[in-house]
Amino acid sequence: MPSLPPIRPEDEAVAERVRPHGAFDAPDLEMHEPARFDYLLRLGDDSLILGQRLGEWCGHASALEVDLSLANFALDLIGQATYLLNEAGSCEAQGRDGDRLAFHRDVLDFRNCLLVEQPNGDFARTIARQLLFSTWQHMLLERLTGSSDRFLAEYSAKAVKEVAYHRELASEWTVRLGDGTDESAGRMSDGLDWCWRFVPELFEVDETLEALIERGVAPDPRSFESDYRSALAAVLDEAKLGAPADQRPILGGRRGHHSEHLGHVLAIMQFLPRTYPDSTW
Repeated sequence: MPSLPPIRPEDEAVAERVRPHGAFDAPDLEMHEPARFDYLLRLGDDSLILGQRLGEWCGHASALEVDLSLANFALDLIGQATYLLNEAGSCEAQGRDGDRLAFHRDVLDFRNCLLVEQPNGDFARTIARQLLFSTWQHMLLERLTGSSDRFLAEYSAKAVKEVAYHRELASEWTVRLGDGTDESAGRMSDGLDWCWRFVPELFEVDETLEALIERGVAPDPRSFESDYRSALAAVLDEAKLGAPADQRPILGGRRGHHSEHLGHVLAIMQFLPRTYPDSTW
């Protein structure tokens, strides 16, 4: 009777990587590294750019409480981006860490959705943007906790708690502004109108995402689109606001096709590291 083949070092490495799942049951992520790298960039860039946008409010909000809340949101999101982009750098294995990916990529290399790069506008538009994004991000992270990718599952289990608060506060302010004065309700309505055209991109599924969905790495966003719209409708109903009419979807951010606004964000965000590229901090 022939003996069993010896266990090779590379076999042990595969088994270690997929613990606690079985090596034959877990997805072989090495076969999908480009897709995984791109997905990590999408998640990381979303958080990075929105964090940068919210940071612009620091010292400019209408009240100290609001100023601190938005600054804390920004810190949460940039912390998420650091974690995700560092993992993306490890996945890429080209010697780029999270800082290099954040500060030394050009605009066409960013994979964030178009919603997060939109200008702050007034406070109501910022809240509208936050409501639309954090509701989606919270639902995504809830489902990512069950990812077959251990890193994404562990990251989501932590980040979902932060984002739940982002979603809650954005919802509360939407109700406060919508059910406030005629002026605040009008501004809230205008903010939602501005941001609404970017919502369909959050549920777009391309070949990259489809491959990860099939492997159980990423959830299918289309599976919770109905829940998302129902959740928004409940908040808007309490705010005595109607949902904006559907508009022509604006897509492309996941493929590096951005609005002119992202270039302005990056010019400010990347100025110092690009001016002194060899400096250490």
